[in-house]
Amino acid sequence: MLILSQESIKDENRWKQADIENLKFNHEKMSALTKENPTWVHFGAGNIFRGFIAMLQQSLLNTGTVDTGIVVVETYDEEIIEKIYTPYDNLGLLATMNTDGSLDKKIIGSIGESLIGDPARENDWQRIQTIFSKPSLQLASFTITEKGYSLKNAAGNYSADVQEDMNKGPEKPKSVMAKVASLAYTRYQHGELPIAFVSMDNCSHNGDKLFSAVETICRKWAELGLVEEGFLNYINTPEKVSFPWSMIDKITPRPAESVKSTLNQSGFGSTDILCTTKNTFIAPFVNAEKPQYLVIEDKFPNGRMPLEKVGVIFTDKQTVDRVEKMKVCTCLNPLHTSLAVFGCLLGYTLIADEMKDPNLKKLVEKIGYEEGMPVVVNPQIVDPKAFIKEVIEVRFPNPYIPDTPQRIASDTSQKVGIRFGETIKAYSERADLDPTSLTFIPLVIAGWCRYLMGLDDQGNEMSLSSDPLLSTLKNYISGVKLGDVESVGDSLQPILSNEDIFGVNLYQAGLGEKTEGYFKEMISGAGAVRATLQRYL
Repeated sequence: MLILSQESIKDENRWKQADIENLKFNHEKMSALTKENPTWVHFGAGNIFRGFIAMLQQSLLNTGTVDTGIVVVETYDEEIIEKIYTPYDNLGLLATMNTDGSLDKKIIGSIGESLIGDPARENDWQRIQTIFSKPSLQLASFTITEKGYSLKNAAGNYSADVQEDMNKGPEKPKSVMAKVASLAYTRYQHGELPIAFVSMDNCSHNGDKLFSAVETICRKWAELGLVEEGFLNYINTPEKVSFPWSMIDKITPRPAESVKSTLNQSGFGSTDILCTTKNTFIAPFVNAEKPQYLVIEDKFPNGRMPLEKVGVIFTDKQTVDRVEKMKVCTCLNPLHTSLAVFGCLLGYTLIADEMKDPNLKKLVEKIGYEEGMPVVVNPQIVDPKAFIKEVIEVRFPNPYIPDTPQRIASDTSQKVGIRFGETIKAYSERADLDPTSLTFIPLVIAGWCRYLMGLDDQGNEMSLSSDPLLSTLKNYISGVKLGDVESVGDSLQPILSNEDIFGVNLYQAGLGEKTEGYFKEMISGAGAVRATLQRYL
């Protein structure tokens, strides 16, 4: 069995026999050069990083275009580093799942160093500070999920760690955004060295979210006299510190048993799938779909590697915004959430299987082509119609992508504002469009409220995916009884009128009562969700 290690990848014939593409550069030399002159630090050591971002730099390493790799820092789940990176010499394996069931297999070898981003780990933290003091460092990128940028808890107050970090200064930060602020301060102290902080997370205006969080902490430190006023000016000077926007798109689901089995059969043995104590599902291999998109605002005060040579699109902020809106508000994410909500209610455990359901396939076509497309602004660099066609006809139906509606359903309260609220707002603002003409978007919102009851379409209990507002939302509808339409009363009003959730009051948009009506149809008895879908589709 082939086991990932710096030594084993030297035996090129064995990897070739297993049909696994090896590195075209010297891994040890790359690691040494990366430690000496780091150019790229990435926060968030999960699957999207290894399966997409790390492979971009690897392509440049393979052609000799660059000679350094990426330093990865994990600030949330240290077990990822301890159990997946360190034991395998920072190597991994990417299994790209083709629609015909075949796997393209490549060693992931562009990670020169892996560290735990926690001041309690003194050696690692000291090393990270040293990296941030180096003039060679060009960018720090992030895939830490949208929650990672939040300073406040569900109640709207600063979390305890953030409050403590704000009061104590940059010495030993606990929250991830204070850690970033602290490392920026290190860079400031070493001569105001330039850097780009690049969020690559799948959320709207991600660069602004990152800047706002970091700047809030830096401002508080300056107010309390914990840092110099000049540091605040440094953070607010884009010629020195930039926070570009980006749009990322590639599905990298949890490692699948089916992929593990196929890899074992081909002679690859580094396939232990782990669930960490923080509930991260990870393995030495990453399984991912083939399509991928990364569009970044071209603002890099200390230069950057030529990632345009490996498919990254560099453009201006407005174009990033248009591409991101196209994907997140219309052509992919709303369709994903629609499948997630109804998939859970109808007992599906695979997105691909839902695409065989004529009602659900028609639902996403209606939301994408009919209700979303009229408000899409064409970004020119990606064609919206071609993009959505690929999503509906190639990406979602791929039976070898083990992606579940239950995974997509997590944190829905944080997503519906962008995925549906933006389209509703656009309809309200346009003279030629009427939000009350929308049918399928309010149908999904009603479906989400029905999902929150924690009962599937047959009335059986089902577990709900994690969501920061889950207990609050469940409480609103706790009095609603399946089979008793009268029990609905005003219970949906606090949800549907909440502009923090939807970005708009659905009653003021003319959709509140309509959504309530769909919800009542869906709770009229067992099988009512399916019957409601059939009625409107």
